[in-house]
Amino acid sequence: MNITRAGRSIRGFMSVQSENPELLKAQYRAFTRQMPMMYFILLSSTWALAITHFGVAPSWLTTGGPLLLTCGCLLRVVFWLRTRHFEPSPDLAYAALKRANRLAGFIAISFTLWSFALVPYGDAYLRSHVAFYMAITVISCIFCLMYVRSAAFIVALIVNGAFVAFFISTAQPTFVAIAVNLLLVCAGMMSILLTNYQNFESMVVSRQRSDALSTENFKLANLDSLTGLANRRAFFAALEVELEKARLSGNRLALGVMDLDGFKPVNDLYGHSVGDRLLVEVAIRLSDVLKASTPFRLGGDEFAIIAPLPPESDQLVINANAITARLREPYHMPEGTVHVSASMGIAVFPDLALSREQLFDRADYALYHAKKKQRGRAVLFNSDLEKQINTDAKIESVLKQANLDKELSLVFQPIVDIRNQVTLGFEALARWDSPTLGKVSPAYFIPIAERAGIVSSLTRPLFKKALAAANRWDPSLRLSFNLSAHDLNSESGVLSLIGIIESSGFDPRRLDLEITETAFTHDFEQVSQSVAMLRCLGCGISLDDFGTGYSSLTRLHALPLTKFKIDRSFVTNLHQSPSSYKIVKSLLTLSADMGLDCVIEGVETEEELAAIIALGGISVQGYLFSPPLPEDQVMEFATLNGHEYRTRAG
Repeated sequence: MNITRAGRSIRGFMSVQSENPELLKAQYRAFTRQMPMMYFILLSSTWALAITHFGVAPSWLTTGGPLLLTCGCLLRVVFWLRTRHFEPSPDLAYAALKRANRLAGFIAISFTLWSFALVPYGDAYLRSHVAFYMAITVISCIFCLMYVRSAAFIVALIVNGAFVAFFISTAQPTFVAIAVNLLLVCAGMMSILLTNYQNFESMVVSRQRSDALSTENFKLANLDSLTGLANRRAFFAALEVELEKARLSGNRLALGVMDLDGFKPVNDLYGHSVGDRLLVEVAIRLSDVLKASTPFRLGGDEFAIIAPLPPESDQLVINANAITARLREPYHMPEGTVHVSASMGIAVFPDLALSREQLFDRADYALYHAKKKQRGRAVLFNSDLEKQINTDAKIESVLKQANLDKELSLVFQPIVDIRNQVTLGFEALARWDSPTLGKVSPAYFIPIAERAGIVSSLTRPLFKKALAAANRWDPSLRLSFNLSAHDLNSESGVLSLIGIIESSGFDPRRLDLEITETAFTHDFEQVSQSVAMLRCLGCGISLDDFGTGYSSLTRLHALPLTKFKIDRSFVTNLHQSPSSYKIVKSLLTLSADMGLDCVIEGVETEEELAAIIALGGISVQGYLFSPPLPEDQVMEFATLNGHEYRTRAG
């Protein structure tokens, strides 16, 4: 058994191992760097020995033999020099190393036989030179072959075996001592070679593991762990690369940014596990539908698509809408069928975007426009949106520098009880008269302030003015005031509002603070805490524009609401639209079931009012009764009933 194991061990030392492809390639690279040096040492030593034997040994030994060996060596040097920068496959490296094994034996035998052929010629000095030649060349060859362990062993075995046997056989004490000394030196060298080879092998294996770990870390750093799509970090890196390619080639590049409409209610209703599975399904559909484009998950329910060589604008929008249509199809989950849609904004390089940041920002702006105007569809950033974004930027810039206390003002729209035409209160609406821009509609500057994160700086002066005005009203009238989600998503923000209320002297029980459903897209826990603090103060809490967002009944119950307002989009032509009629009827029933008051906004015609009366509506506001009024006309309206004011105004 031990003999068999020893035989296997020797065969292992004498053959090239092929189990590790990376080790084979590393051996090949190291070997090719050493080969020219080995052949240089061999040939320089050979010609030095040949020259010392000129005139003593035959010319075929001193000239013919070295020339033949030189030609063979030079051919191999040229081969290695030509292939030293070549990156071989594992199979080619294995074949090259096996061939080197065979050549090592052939070269060792050739040079050994040639040097032994010179021994009979010359005196003791020349025979000592032969011994020195064989010793020094075998040592140098072993060092040069250290990365191909099997070849080094073959050379050492052939040369040392022949050297020791030959010089011991001479029985000459000096030669015997040299032979024994060389044997011991080579044994020590082979031990060092084995250690170095093991270190080399360990280094290669360690590098393999490190590369594998780096690859895994790269994947973890650049792949979204939930969906398997490339993540936000990978997206910006890929966008930079594709943008540079497009610049160099003169081609166009399209970027689509989208998010899901209705995703948050899915999380609320079914839980985050279903929401996660929905995101996975969305990623699968995106990957299936995209052929020449790459999808990315930016985070949450946001995705992006990079499309090199996009079609012309019209076809690009058609293709994008086909993607949104595919994502709009129902998702069948074990918990139930889920419906979401996707809105997308598209920007194209170099049409209206030249840098990575500009491309992303304009796609994001087009997405904002899509969600506002064409929810569930794709919008291409065009010259009209460019004008709008420039206008928005100008408004934002002026707004940040404005004297808000002086430039902002309020008008008040009445809320009327249609059963007896009694005024219940007024909603405060912001107006901005800028010295630079003139009168700017709140439909423009409020969303811009929200996007810029400065809306709270508008809320505070407007809130103070609204409370000061309402303090002069009859105590029976209520004040409705709109808050942004930004006003509620921090404790400091809500404490600031409470401070304004308390310092105003206004009875908070006469105050209705309106929040929109967009508040649910922020930190809901903080928003609910803020609302609870205001409710404890005595303020009423109203949900504005109910039905246009994605609030769930779960969250409606979670907030201490006192009323909600039905958006005017459901009221317009209510008497002619069966679907709007059913929606308003359902919402009125819901408000009654939940014990909440309900205000119906945007009533503009007698026909709409008649339909609301038939449905049992009570509180309304709209241009049918009055447009927003300046402060000095509020009490005049309040002293008249709604019918009288409409008659007088008419």
